[in-house]
Amino acid sequence: MSPVSDDSQPVLSVSGLDAWYGAAHILHGLSLEVKRGEVVGLMGRNGAGKSTTLKAIMGLLARRRGRVSFMGQELGQRQSYEIARMGLGYVPEERRIFTELTVRENLITGQQAGRTWPDGTPGLNWTFDSVFELFPPLADMQQRPAGSMSGGEQQMLAVARTLMGNPYCLLLDEPSEGVAPLIVEQMAEMILALKARGASVLLSEQNIHFAQLVSDRAYVLEKGVIRYSGTMQELAGDEAVRREHLAL
Repeated sequence: MSPVSDDSQPVLSVSGLDAWYGAAHILHGLSLEVKRGEVVGLMGRNGAGKSTTLKAIMGLLARRRGRVSFMGQELGQRQSYEIARMGLGYVPEERRIFTELTVRENLITGQQAGRTWPDGTPGLNWTFDSVFELFPPLADMQQRPAGSMSGGEQQMLAVARTLMGNPYCLLLDEPSEGVAPLIVEQMAEMILALKARGASVLLSEQNIHFAQLVSDRAYVLEKGVIRYSGTMQELAGDEAVRREHLAL
């Protein structure tokens, strides 16, 4: 199959995705898509299956079934490192930074060459300077061991490290959870900066106020099943759906 070459085709397409943890069947026939330059919110309560969806897309689950296509290529049974090299970035909820390495060394571990879109237009080309411009606090921490950083600072580092891989699409898992309002604001700015540069984001989130700031469309997930899909504006205005599927 030839790589995706126009904006009408999704950058990321998932169809009929099932996933398990051991014998526990978590995702049930999940289907979604993300287009070029689009931010899509994957909404739901804790335990709805949002993180499992991102892990299944990235090939991090031993048992999954269904079709996942990225940039026009089937991911099939590709390993997660192969998927990352193709330009699909992933920031897990637990961050997974290298605590004994410095901030700069962490960024180096994620570094990949700049990319070009299949239609010939330049893709993303993040540098140390550009990620420090996006996350100014990291510029003053370059030689600090990552394990000595606060939770919010580690969240910034996890995102910045993934950006150094110049992803066409970023899978972002609960970036607003447990961090200070200032960090949340910087995360929103980062997502909008990615969108402005033509990249795509699939955002796992339960904070609808944060998701509203950045998302074009939304899927609502409950017990591993998509219960709703529409524009973020429609979801924000549908009190019945929010009360049924998102209210705590």
